This record gives sequence, C-alpha cells and structure tokens, in this order.
Amino acid sequence: MSDRPAFATQAIGAANIPDSRGINFYTSDPGFAPLLRSYLGEAAFGSIEAQLVSLGLRASDELDALALVADKHPPTLEQRTRRGEATQRIDKHPDYVELERVAYAELGLAAMSHRANAPAPLVKYALTYLFVQAEFGLCCPVSMTDSLTRTLRRFGTPELVARYLPKLASQDFDTLFQGAMFMTEQAAGSDVARIATRATHERDANGDDVWRLHGDKWFCSNPDADLAMVLARPDDAPPGIKGLALFLLPKTLPDGTRNAYRIVRLKDKLGSRSMASGEIVLEGAQAYLIGEVGRGFHQMADMINMSRLSNGVRAAGLMRRAVTEALHVARNREAFGRKLIDMPLMQRQLLKMMLPAEQARSMFMRIATLLERADRGDMLAARGDALAAKCVRILTPLIKFRACRDARRVTGDAMEVRGGVGYIEEWSDPRLVRDAHLGSIWEGTSNIVALDVARAAKREGALEALTLYVHAELAESGLPDASAALLREVFDRAGAALVSVAECGRDESVRQAASALYNATTAVFMACEAARVSSVAADYRRLALAHLIVRHKLLPRDPLALDERDANAATLRALVDEQPLPLADAMQLMPAR
Repeated sequence: MSDRPAFATQAIGAANIPDSRGINFYTSDPGFAPLLRSYLGEAAFGSIEAQLVSLGLRASDELDALALVADKHPPTLEQRTRRGEATQRIDKHPDYVELERVAYAELGLAAMSHRANAPAPLVKYALTYLFVQAEFGLCCPVSMTDSLTRTLRRFGTPELVARYLPKLASQDFDTLFQGAMFMTEQAAGSDVARIATRATHERDANGDDVWRLHGDKWFCSNPDADLAMVLARPDDAPPGIKGLALFLLPKTLPDGTRNAYRIVRLKDKLGSRSMASGEIVLEGAQAYLIGEVGRGFHQMADMINMSRLSNGVRAAGLMRRAVTEALHVARNREAFGRKLIDMPLMQRQLLKMMLPAEQARSMFMRIATLLERADRGDMLAARGDALAAKCVRILTPLIKFRACRDARRVTGDAMEVRGGVGYIEEWSDPRLVRDAHLGSIWEGTSNIVALDVARAAKREGALEALTLYVHAELAESGLPDASAALLREVFDRAGAALVSVAECGRDESVRQAASALYNATTAVFMACEAARVSSVAADYRRLALAHLIVRHKLLPRDPLALDERDANAATLRALVDEQPLPLADAMQLMPAR
C-alpha cells in the first residue's frame, strides 16, 4: 500500500478556463453581418460574405496563434554581415512574415483600393476590422502602404505614379512594395512646424532635378519599407509649416543600389511588438518631390487622416475582440454556483464595454461610406459629395480621439473579466491592452487630435456640414418622433458646445466638447442604423444602445445618487446576450426628458 497522501482531483478544462480559440469572430458577432449588409447593400455584401466567414475563423485560430508568437519574437536589426559589410537587414519572425502574406497578398488590404474595379472602402475596412482582432501591429504598415499609395496617386507626377503604382497595388508577395511615413523628429512630434530635416536641390549629370535629404527621423514604423513619404525643409524655404515639402523616398534606387540612409536602431516598444519601428538617419538620400514646395504638410495631411481612420478601425476591432473574449468567459465560466453572465454586476460591466465598441464600429462604417462619396466629389465637384468630404474631415479626428481612448479601457476591462488568467501572456488579453495604448499616441496624441476637431469646426465649416447631414439622416430615418427629437436635441447641444470652445479658444475644454460631439453623433448613427437593419428583420438593439449613450454619456446625473434596481433588467440582459430587440423594448430605455 502506498504511503503517498491522497489529493482531491481538480477539475481542469473549458468550464474553468474558457478558451475562445476557433469560435469564429465573424459568426459569433451577431450584430456585424446585418449592420454591414445595411451599409453595403445585398449584392456587395453577398459578394464578400464567404470571405468574412473564412477570415472570422482564421482570425480566432490560425492568425491569432501566429500573432501570439510574433508578439513574443520582435524583429531584429542586422547592421553588418559577418565579414563586416553593411547590410541594414531587418529579420522578421516567420510567423510575422506569414501574417504579412495573408494581409498583403491573400486579402490585398493595402492594394484593394488602388486596383481596377476597386470595391467600396468599407469592404477593406470590414476585412481589416476582422484581421486586427488577431494581429494589430501589422495593420500599421498595411495602412501606411494604402495611405502612401493614395497620396502618391493624388499628388505625384504621372511618371512616379507609373513607376511605383504597379508594385504598390500588387498582390504578388515576392515583388509587392510596402510603404511607410517618416515624419517624427525629436523636436518635431506633434509640432510639425519644427521639422529640421533638410532637402537640397541639385541637378545630375543629365541635367535632371535631384533632391537629397539630410537629417534624423526619430520614430519610423516599418523602417525598411520599399517607399516612404518624408517631410523635409528645402534649403531656401521659410521656417514653419509653410516651408515644408513632401518627398517620396525609395529604399532602392533605379540602378539597384541602396539609398543613402541608415536604420540606426529599432525601438523596444510596449505594444505592436511584432512590427519594427526604428530611427532613421538620412545621409544625402535621393528623393522625389511630391506636389509643391510649401504644401508638404497639407499634402501629407491626407495620408495622416487616412492613417487616423485606420487607427479608429483598429480601435474598434480591438474593442470587439475584447468584448468577444469577455462574453465567451462570462457565458462559460461558473462562480458561486452561477454563470458569470447571470450576475447583474457582470452584465453591467459587459454593457459598459459594449457601448464604446459599438460606437466605434458605427463611426468607422459611416466614415467609410462618406469617404466613398467624398472621393467621388474630387472628380465631380458635386455639392453632396463636397458636404461628405467636410463630414469626413471632422469625423476622422473624432474617431481617432475617442475610440482610441475607449479601447484602452475596454481591453483592460476584458482582462479583468478573465481574471488572473487574463494577466498571463499566453492569452490575448495583455497583448490587446498593450496594443490599445498605441492608438491614442500615433498620428497625434489625444490633445492634438481634439484640437484638430475644433479646428475643423471653426475654420473649415465641417461642423456645419455634419449638422446638415445628421439632421437629414434623422428626418429620413423613420425613427419614432420622440427618439428623433431627443437625438437632434443632444446633437445640437453638443455642436453648440464645440462651437463655443472653438470660437473662444477654450482649449482646456476641447476634449470635453469633442467627446460630447462623438457621443451624440454615434448615438444618431446607431439609431438610424437600427431603422435600416429593422427594415429587413425587426431588431432595434442599436436604438436601445443609442438611448443608453444619451442617458449615461450626455445627460446630467447626480454622481452621489445610487442607481436604483433597473425596471428594464430583462431588456438590458437581452442587450448583453446580443439578442434581437423589439421597438417597444428599445423605447423603454429612452431617458425621460
């Protein structure tokens, strides 16, 4: 007989530590398909639905596994060969390279908008929204490649476009070009006017114009990209933004030699660890002038705005991944004899995560739809499309400002739902939290982007355009009169607050005003979406969520008054369960006026 003590057998398995691997991020998100169909229309949606189903499964399984490994094995910089020859090679983990292959070659996320018969921008962003739920870091180079191509097509010479567009729009993984944006300097982060990188104009032996760049760029993501857009100051240009010019910097010159710039080192980043970011020294690197000297920042602003929109899409994707993880844990883990999701306090926490996730999703879908109209306006100069362009101008910094900040909190709350296991790097939660913090820094910090919202409202008439658009949407929505009136009132009040801040230069209140406008605008968009979705199958869940946004984010409440037991507990539970909601139930959540 053994002398070893007997131990109670511990139950180990999915009931204790639920694992979402393989659940399909598309089909497990019941609100995604009806919403996307309402924007794209039946034909366009039907053409990509199978791809969405496939990507949803891959994102939760194969791609997520690759992303976890790539996050733990960041790229390394090889400066020299073993014989001492300069090499400037960035070694990427094979799992990251496989993710690149999927994003660039299989899905064509960077090339999609620049090929013949390109689909609506929303198709690209919908696929990105799913892809980022597995891998965040790679979406930065993908976005920069897409944005660089757009900027080159808008402002580059026909010769440059003809030379480089085929490689940028290619899906041949072995020959396609990736893009980057080298702008930040130590003294010139948000204060772009302080850029010191110099551009010297010369003529070569053939009498052709040549520009050479000299200077240091402090933060360059995807530093070994084939092409980069660079802001620099020509030697005879004045100080400030008016002296900047935009240049296209190739890694390899037409004769096959390496251009004259060096990657000094790679950054050891908190998040997006899978993707290389580094410091660049320009040592007379040859570059091509894009557009006009003195218009460089304004030309690059289009690229920055597209990157900001991509940041918003990524934030929305991160939040949805966090919500999906939290819901999976809450629905499958038991504690104190009950499923977590049956506990009222957990239901409240989940709803507080769902609201900003759904707000960001509505906002990026609406911007993508308006962007398509705005780009048509560039060619047709139609009044309606000009209005769309102004709406995009203010909505883009809004989503960058608010959604990226919301993602930090939502991903943190999801980690808490999983508990101690969520703090362990074997799971996705720590990676989501780390990645989420980058969004509110890249392409302008929260303060800078909130000020840009006010600038768009004051100087460019963008708020006036958005007001016309929102009022027209509400008038045509078919929503109950009470809901439409409430939403119009809170939007107008939020708009008036932003006008007051912008006109009086009250910078200390600009984040408060921008947040109010974001909340009011997304509430309108979500309510109108509910009416459109319900024209196919009755479901007013998004109207209910819009009412909750107004109640909890836009109307005054006493912070010392404890919440009473909610008479609408069953309706709130249906929202947590992501079940279709009748109109009557959605109207019960409308706050009293």
